[in-house]
Amino acid sequence: MSSEARADQDVRTRIRSIILQVAPNPEGVRATETRLVEDLGYHSLALLELGFTMEDEFDLPPLDQSQVQHITTVEEVEDLVLDLMQANAGG
Repeated sequence: MSSEARADQDVRTRIRSIILQVAPNPEGVRATETRLVEDLGYHSLALLELGFTMEDEFDLPPLDQSQVQHITTVEEVEDLVLDLMQANAGG
């Protein structure tokens, strides 16, 4: 595994940990894609809190509605945070 892939995996692990810490129902994790609302019990306020936590933890610019409106799974949160981190590093 390359150092870049390892770094991405470390970030994904941190994101997952944060999602579970903030989740209303952290026992809802599934073997396949875990859904934020259906499996972990997220509601609108908890989703906002999660967004703010990700911004703070990973030094991200404020998230806007267009970036997050289609996100439903833990993996999609991981992908968005990694994409935003790479965009910040590149520019």
